Amino acid sequence: MPRIQIVLPERFAFETRVDIRIGDINYAGHLGNDAVLRLAQEARLRFLQSLGYPHELSIEGLGVVVADTAILYRAEAFHGEVLRFALAVDDVGARGFDLLYQASNDKTGKEVARLKTGLVFFDYASRKPAAMPPAFLERLGVTSE
Repeated sequence: MPRIQIVLPERFAFETRVDIRIGDINYAGHLGNDAVLRLAQEARLRFLQSLGYPHELSIEGLGVVVADTAILYRAEAFHGEVLRFALAVDDVGARGFDLLYQASNDKTGKEVARLKTGLVFFDYASRKPAAMPPAFLERLGVTSE
């Protein structure tokens, strides 16, 4: 079976630290696979806030929805540790973009996971995908393909 590959960039656009809480721990005593996605969502929210958007549903009158996700687990993580999430924008298109994440133990630097989320702009009034707002592209500082 082919393994998922997530190629990370040389530089990241944003970095934040997220605590691993007791609710993030599974029955095996380490960070649960479902929790990794929740922690990544927190990192994504902080990234959007750094661009001036309060949350994922208020980006120039639109929201973003997660169209796809891939996670590559690299190491265990435990309650009380802090994960450093580094985020980068990739594959910018007319209606969305990918966010790449590298989650590492903040103390040791050991990589815990790599993630990719495909984000699509969504007009909740019409319940349809929408074009990426030019003002958002400008704040990202990237160009679409």
